[in-house]
Amino acid sequence: MYSNTISMRKKLLLFSGISAIIAVILGALAAHYFRAFLTSEQISSFQTANRYQWYHTLSILIICLLNKDNWPLLNRIGSIFAIGIVLFSGSIYLLATKELLGIPALSILGPITPIGGLVFISGWGMFSYAVYKNMFKTT
Repeated sequence: MYSNTISMRKKLLLFSGISAIIAVILGALAAHYFRAFLTSEQISSFQTANRYQWYHTLSILIICLLNKDNWPLLNRIGSIFAIGIVLFSGSIYLLATKELLGIPALSILGPITPIGGLVFISGWGMFSYAVYKNMFKTT
């Protein structure tokens, strides 16, 4: 039977594909275009955001591939990583390019970055819990 609802697993797979596209584009911009306009510190921050976006984009993809049964906990972990990408990497991207974008008021995003980091940490904590719980599961 065909269902009109798209599973969370499929949504996360789509998110990981789009996030990878964005990560490639932004990584290329940092390597080739932004170097003429940003300081080395801004480039370094931008590359940190890009690296963490990649780590967690690939983590979402792996979780989706492991989650063939569409388990809610793994879907939640993938969603948490997606939120972390937006908060952590997104805020750093904007902060590093705020002068280039002509929006110096973006400094207000500074507190968002550590919140995004805490979101990543909570996702990894949940992942560790899920693995631990599964290790001692009685069958």
